[in-house]
Amino acid sequence: MHTVAIIPARGGSKGLKEKNIYPVAGKPLLAWTILQASASTSVEKVFVTTDDKAIADVAHAYGAEVIVRPSELAGDKASSESAIMHALSVIEREYNMPLEMIVFLQATSPLRKPDDIDRAVALFCQEGADSLISVTRADDLTLWESRAGKWESVNFDYRNRGMRQDRPTQFIENGSIYLFKPEILAAFGNRIGKKLSVYEMEFWQTWEIDTIKEIDLIEYYLYKKNLAGRDVAPQNY
Repeated sequence: MHTVAIIPARGGSKGLKEKNIYPVAGKPLLAWTILQASASTSVEKVFVTTDDKAIADVAHAYGAEVIVRPSELAGDKASSESAIMHALSVIEREYNMPLEMIVFLQATSPLRKPDDIDRAVALFCQEGADSLISVTRADDLTLWESRAGKWESVNFDYRNRGMRQDRPTQFIENGSIYLFKPEILAAFGNRIGKKLSVYEMEFWQTWEIDTIKEIDLIEYYLYKKNLAGRDVAPQNY
């Protein structure tokens, strides 16, 4: 039985053109996640599922295997789960790899420390889980939303705020690491099954890239936390 990493990376991004291969801290964005997965002792092989040749070329250049995603699984409304289910069928058929665990990583969330993937896998196994999500602690975030034209507090009562320390601890699903057994995806059509583990990461690892506005922030942390492989950051950081 094998453990592989699967990274969905379709073309045609709306918010930031060619987002998955946009240059970030000296590398295409996708490259960071490929290299992090390749460095994990828990991952045997890294796959990128994509419909885009330029993305496929970057994936090959950084050592990943490429699975060509059908166009019907690459549209704006296509789910990551559908792309992963297709990838699993290709891996089992063409690579003869019966799979025990899937490490699903999003290229848009590259702020992973070197041991994050392995520690998440260890927790997953230790707790006997069938799925895992990575999260960050939402300390002192007071959320509001408009309901029928009226603003209402969501995760606290504005009428009785109380002490921050007395509020229930809440977490943000940060989209960085997902683990699950293949049969969970087949049974539920979802990356989350019945026995969920939660791997907590630091708050600065909350951020991901959806638009060009997040590039500077992600680069700042890649350099600040020495994830970019430099002892010192460029002067502008």
